[in-house]
Amino acid sequence: MPAKALLYCAGGGAGDSLMASVVARALREKYERVDALTLAGHADVLARVPDIDRVEIDDPALSDADLAQRIAQERYDAAIVTWATARTAAVPFLARIPVRVGQARRLYSRRFTNRVTVRSERGDVTSHWTQILLDYARAIGCDTADAMPRFVPVQADAGTADTLMNEIGVEAQRFAIVHTTNAIAPQRGIWPTQGWGALVQAVRERWNMPVLLTGAPADRAIVEDIARTSGGIAIAGKTSQGAFGALAQRSKVFAGITTGSMHIAAAVGCPTVGIFPFQTDTPERWAPLGPRTSIVRASYPCRPGERKETCPDYACIANLDVPRIIASIESLIA
Repeated sequence: MPAKALLYCAGGGAGDSLMASVVARALREKYERVDALTLAGHADVLARVPDIDRVEIDDPALSDADLAQRIAQERYDAAIVTWATARTAAVPFLARIPVRVGQARRLYSRRFTNRVTVRSERGDVTSHWTQILLDYARAIGCDTADAMPRFVPVQADAGTADTLMNEIGVEAQRFAIVHTTNAIAPQRGIWPTQGWGALVQAVRERWNMPVLLTGAPADRAIVEDIARTSGGIAIAGKTSQGAFGALAQRSKVFAGITTGSMHIAAAVGCPTVGIFPFQTDTPERWAPLGPRTSIVRASYPCRPGERKETCPDYACIANLDVPRIIASIESLIA
């Protein structure tokens, strides 16, 4: 019977699961089949990763025992848990998977047969997150020299992207994508738009091409406000993750705040500028990985102790360093 492994990545954002997919590539050194168990909102991302054979959903309606019973039927030889919680530690244990790799130094770590201390807990803030995750695979003798995530849109994604492009009147390689929001933006109700508006106008004027403004459905009000003042085209909430990947493949460049969309754009080969406006950002850890990428670090002098979750004004967003971002775009597409 072919050796089978399970990648259990159920936590964080879709970008976290895409980063974790490099662990599946490493597992293929020993295992002929590698499946993923993830959150419903991340399933479409992992379904487009060629290193993963099948994607299962971690249904919160199921108890730990019921989910474990379903997983046990597959008779996995090993499981790697990249987002450790009491549940993600319990399910492989209850499913009697013989090799279970997960995070050390937690109350539930006893349920893992191989425990890995995360580098960031030792003060490491420069290793890329993919390398930190690959430490889990290395714990059982698996590794890969290629830690660049892969995302391959399917035919239906391409059709959706082409239809949208026809509707808004843009041609392949003759438009840019700017992503202006993260998960916090619609929650706080104080996300500034003037910095993004200035960036969109600068891109339009410098390259004489339309700029599409992407985002989640919850971002629509913010994105439409930026579009009204900058001349950009708001498409927030109009693409699935797969269709966004296909759209990014057709784009001249992507520039945006660090999100899952940034990682997908880089993974499909779009020239990608990752913007890290907060002083607390760690761009070395979360930089986009792809054939043509760059990052723009924080330049605004935030007050000590400010965090993106609690910032009172997001002045760094209002005062984006547009000239540096434009220079970074220029370096990628010149």
